[in-house]
Amino acid sequence: MSEWKRYVIEIGMGIDQHGQDSTKAAIKAVKDAISRVCTVGLLELFELDFERDVKVEAIIGVPYPENVDVKEVRKAIPLKCEKIINVVNGGLKGPGIALEEFGDKTNEMLIAVAFITIYVRGERK
Repeated sequence: MSEWKRYVIEIGMGIDQHGQDSTKAAIKAVKDAISRVCTVGLLELFELDFERDVKVEAIIGVPYPENVDVKEVRKAIPLKCEKIINVVNGGLKGPGIALEEFGDKTNEMLIAVAFITIYVRGERK
């Protein structure tokens, strides 16, 4: 029997300045977090099979979480492993500038925060 153990925790932030797209802000937050993670130890030290022995959980706080396309956010995690995406109400929205040329409907800028955890399968003793 095995259990999952945390290997990496990382935080990221993403902003959609124009267009008020919660999915774009969420994707940028996930990419920001995952871009600071190097999983070399998983391959070279532990010789893990990513598809079998690794999973990634992303908790994303973003304005208008109901508008987030979870399938698109999942693609922002480049690892071939189980990916758990939880989108919650959070992040921040603030006044920017509305430019019709950029597809703005309002002057809101949307800011998402992603909390990424990478788990590895460990053996129970």
